Amino acid sequence: MTDSELPRMPAGFLWGAATAAYQIEGAVAEDGRGDSIWDTFSRRSGAVADGSSGAVACDSYHRWRDDVDLLDGLGAGAYRFSIAWPRIVPSGDGEVNKPGLDYYDRLVDALCERGIRPFVTLYHWDLPQALEDRGGWRARDTAERFAEYASVAAGRLGDRVGDWITLNEPYCSSIVGYAEGRHAPGATEGHGALAAAHHLLVGHGLAVAAVRAACPGARVGITLNLSPAVPATSSEADRDAARRMDLLVNRQFTDPVLGGAYPDGFDRLYAGVSDLSFRRAGDLALIGAPLDFLGVNYYYRIHAAAAPYEQPDPALRTACDIGVRSVPREGVPVTDLGWPIEPRGLTDTLTGLAGRFPGLPPIYVTENGVAEVREDPGADPDRIRFIATHVAAAAEAGVDLRGYFYWSLIDNFEWARGYGPRFGLAHVDYPTGNRTPRASYHWLRDQLARQHATTV
Repeated sequence: MTDSELPRMPAGFLWGAATAAYQIEGAVAEDGRGDSIWDTFSRRSGAVADGSSGAVACDSYHRWRDDVDLLDGLGAGAYRFSIAWPRIVPSGDGEVNKPGLDYYDRLVDALCERGIRPFVTLYHWDLPQALEDRGGWRARDTAERFAEYASVAAGRLGDRVGDWITLNEPYCSSIVGYAEGRHAPGATEGHGALAAAHHLLVGHGLAVAAVRAACPGARVGITLNLSPAVPATSSEADRDAARRMDLLVNRQFTDPVLGGAYPDGFDRLYAGVSDLSFRRAGDLALIGAPLDFLGVNYYYRIHAAAAPYEQPDPALRTACDIGVRSVPREGVPVTDLGWPIEPRGLTDTLTGLAGRFPGLPPIYVTENGVAEVREDPGADPDRIRFIATHVAAAAEAGVDLRGYFYWSLIDNFEWARGYGPRFGLAHVDYPTGNRTPRASYHWLRDQLARQHATTV
């Protein structure tokens, strides 16, 4: 096998691609959709690198048939997409918006007609602004409203959708959004960000029960973005920094979801930052409800170095102010976004999960991909190499790996980075919305055809 070939995977292995509602749909003011926190955030001066928003994006609300055609031409067995909460329940609770549900009905029907298995993500960061106005994920009420919305979505689509993902990357929703301020809602908090992280997990637990009640037999999981934190040097200070980063990015989420407890050292890390009063008896049992699968998003490893705290007073620190900085590693290639390219990190991620959590559920790599900051719609050899080497790394882990979803099917709105980074197997011309398959699309199509030929 070379760096331009996929390893042979077992029969039944699921190959797919992924997208997210706010990044591709557009039509933010059509058919009763309400504002999301990303609509509000994108209107803030300087919040998005190129001053753009998802108002039009790839216009998939109108061009969804083009996306289904791309998936079908690729030979994809599955499509992971998200439902926009404000398109279904515009105010976050209360009245359900029928035209929004009708849109996803049409999409799901088209996928099923082509034999493409829908994987539905219920929350990919687009919280209804009305709920943020009432506290957002800092407030426990948001978790309860999320479960109500999950019940509505599963009740409508569950006769055709068997695979449900509650949350996408709660680390980004909570820490990047409520502590770093780089993502919506753009807050920089300590206690509030930790409360958001906990309430996201409570919402996950409530949604697991809601989906199963609305759709008996549904397979339900969560998607976590995991980045192994490794010390930048062999110094004790950097080893400690890597442990703190691991607590913040990874174990704050893996341990409650998969192990039913917050990790050792987590509460001490935030002594003085938060009294953790948002936790309630019974929460961990709810959060740790058994899953049918775990989604893992992997992009890069974090090379962690010790750094001074930004605020000497713990009471003034944000949840991301933990005395750590991420640094480049000599000799490690990077993407156009500066992210280290280390396929071995995916192997380590999966083997680490299996080692820490006996009875680990089956795993799907629900996102993995590489961005190029260029307009070229054609050749992209680096993307081909990236996919081949990362799939091989995942296969080497020896875990119960059921599938791989490339991020992303098409170029899209990349959050605070705007439209500069291009992750897509297909190029999108933003003035027209036209999709043009790249060389990586054609390569992956041929690779999947060979996979199918050797497993039938």
